[in-house]
Amino acid sequence: MNDDDPDLRRTERLPTLDKPAGATQDPAAEPARTDPADTGGQPGQETDGGGRARRFWAARRVPSVLAALVLLGAAGLLLYDVAAVRADHPAMAWRKRLAAELAARHLDDVWVLAGAAVAVVLGVWLVLLAVTPGLRAVLPMRRSTPGVRGGLDRAAAALVLRDRAMEVPGVQAVRVAVGRRRAKARAVSHFRELYEVRGDLETALGDGLRQLGLARRLALSVRVRRSAKR
Repeated sequence: MNDDDPDLRRTERLPTLDKPAGATQDPAAEPARTDPADTGGQPGQETDGGGRARRFWAARRVPSVLAALVLLGAAGLLLYDVAAVRADHPAMAWRKRLAAELAARHLDDVWVLAGAAVAVVLGVWLVLLAVTPGLRAVLPMRRSTPGVRGGLDRAAAALVLRDRAMEVPGVQAVRVAVGRRRAKARAVSHFRELYEVRGDLETALGDGLRQLGLARRLALSVRVRRSAKR
């Protein structure tokens, strides 16, 4: 979360995750859920009257400062050399050599093409930085109050879901990865049937995703395998 964004100076308390009462029950006794987080369906936006939650934009100070310093240095050096020539002083050696090289080399020269390619790549990179929001590691949360925005780090969300998954009986180890549209859980079970563990994991992680309060409901993917026998 970017602390310099004026919209982020007022934040809300993160929702408290309650342990589901039926996390250890037989999934066959519970009706099937049709929530996108449990079925792997398409995620959707959720609002609570506070407006649409949009992604956070990165400040990108380092690229901006570097680009500004490079342009300022080049412009200042060129301006100084032009002023020196106007004052009847000889031009700098680098400018004479550059003028001679540009006059002698053709457009299909390797160095000319390489320089043009580097300039195009840098230009496209700067344009992408300008038009894309960035901060892919921050997931926007639902807006319940106008003017208040909240975000949750993807690593923190994965840690919370991992703790929830470890509470499921039969889970020996689990890895949880949270993306911008999908949460993936890869668990290892050392007892109980795999389908029972998978059902409890889908229930626990589905409830956990809903209680995170994210603006976009994440799809859930769960895989369970048996631990290697020793």
